[in-house]
Amino acid sequence: MNAPGVDDALKAKLENSSLLKRALDERTAAVEAAQPKWYTPWRREPGEVPPPPDASDTLATARAEYKRLISVLYGEGRYSGVISVKLDGREAADISPLSPPSTIRNAVITVQPGPEFKFSEASVKPLAPETELPEGYKRGEVAKSGLIGDAAKTAAIAWRDAGHAKVFLADEDIVGDHATSTIASRLTVDPGPKLRFGEMVVRGNQRVRAERIVAIAGVPTGETFSPDELNDAAERLRRSGAFRSVSMREAEAVGPGDQITIETDVLEEKRRRLGFGAEISSQEGGRINAYWMHRNLFGGAENLRFELDIENIGTTAENNGVDYRVGGLFRRPATFHHDVDALLRGYIEHEDEPGYIATTVEVGGGIAWHISDELELAAGIDFRASEVEDAFGEREYSMVSFPFALEWDKRDDEFDATKGFYLDTELRPFTGIENMETGGLLEIDGRYYYGLGEARNTVLAARVQYGSLFGPEIPDAPQDYLFFAGGGGSVRGQPYQSLGTGEIDGTIIGGRSYVALSGEVRSYVRGNLGVVGFYDAGYVGAEEFYDGSGRWMSGAGIGVRYKTGFGPIRVDIATPVDGGPDDAEKVQLYIGIGQAF
Repeated sequence: MNAPGVDDALKAKLENSSLLKRALDERTAAVEAAQPKWYTPWRREPGEVPPPPDASDTLATARAEYKRLISVLYGEGRYSGVISVKLDGREAADISPLSPPSTIRNAVITVQPGPEFKFSEASVKPLAPETELPEGYKRGEVAKSGLIGDAAKTAAIAWRDAGHAKVFLADEDIVGDHATSTIASRLTVDPGPKLRFGEMVVRGNQRVRAERIVAIAGVPTGETFSPDELNDAAERLRRSGAFRSVSMREAEAVGPGDQITIETDVLEEKRRRLGFGAEISSQEGGRINAYWMHRNLFGGAENLRFELDIENIGTTAENNGVDYRVGGLFRRPATFHHDVDALLRGYIEHEDEPGYIATTVEVGGGIAWHISDELELAAGIDFRASEVEDAFGEREYSMVSFPFALEWDKRDDEFDATKGFYLDTELRPFTGIENMETGGLLEIDGRYYYGLGEARNTVLAARVQYGSLFGPEIPDAPQDYLFFAGGGGSVRGQPYQSLGTGEIDGTIIGGRSYVALSGEVRSYVRGNLGVVGFYDAGYVGAEEFYDGSGRWMSGAGIGVRYKTGFGPIRVDIATPVDGGPDDAEKVQLYIGIGQAF
């Protein structure tokens, strides 16, 4: 490409936009791919070289090149440019597509960009209050064509945000003066009347009742139209899980009283879903989980989910047996308020851990308030009854707890985050009914992700966990409310739940305070294949809150990741670094789906 007088940045944009250059680069790459490679010495013959492009195809590409490159020049404020595309010395525009040459051996593109045009006038009228037009759309600035479109779009968005849903561009007066290299841009918009939300019309639903769809969406009928409110309503319907797709838009015609009907098209998901997962660790053994879910139990987008979780299958950890849990959760969206879900839950659980054996039944309910797409607050009440055998003997107890939970998720990807953070906090006050004191449990899980470079193929990930049990002493506390460290969920490389506050007759005793720190460097080095280096540390103390009087342990290791459509497959190898039992195995293996955190 010849471009006399063109700066490097503009030349690069022209070359990147050139259709002919792209076709040449693709053919060159295909030819190179057909050649033997140094790392395949057994390959004696080259692969199949692609045939040269058809002359008629090359001519069609060359004739489209003018418009392509002109748009680049206009985008840079160059309105008097001259473009020449010659095929074997003939201008492509002069060659009839009905009688193309039989062969084309040479293509030369010449661009004379001409001078930069400046805005002699840049206006949009009328403007909604507090409208901020694009920075470069003003007199004396380079008159890039994109700025004109951005100014019109910005003005329209501002009017829509102010309730004028039917705003449109009424007039576009753009005059170029080649003698002075200036552009006069005068845009006129018609905002139309200020509108209010009217009725919501639902189409496409088969099993979910229309009145429930309206209730879940929560469109504020009678209030001033707002695009944000419309987007929020569509997101509530998607969040319910009952719909595969949701489309909401304002009707073409404005109704009486300046109200506008909201047309909603939905496509329902299949009512039932079955899923499962698996993990394996060299010491903790295998874990399998499965669930069955009904997305529309009573015709109102109610969600019922049953889960089965079996852990420590084939474990080699001392004093550790198979754990299982069967649970159910019923969720009804738009209860009391369109952003509030009602919850009913319950589970039966048996835990055979190094520090205790417990069988627990818990039932309860509550609400979940979706403050925003990223922030959720939950509260409820639960009843629990448990039978426990630990170092202090056997006992039964029952209690009522009042959980309050806050989840804040700013990750770009739940299963393989490259930026953002995640915070999950739960405070669970409880009061005893039988053989249990009053107290509370606090748990915090914070995670942060920082991707390096534009592609973020390398990610620095950090995690902090904190726990505190206050009220009952260790012998009287719910055993699964006590804290242990070691294993895949806390300190990789150390034996599962091997760190507590001490031992009685070989049985590990948990603590009332807990801290865990984890750091990872994740890098996808080749396509979907990645490597990871990590370091974990964990603390358990007998005190209610962390004061440093407890004990620490740590572990480190490396791992590999392979990206899939459902999350990365994870394989980690870890070893103890400091603390932990003296007879611990030196190498632990962890295999699962999804990042460690």
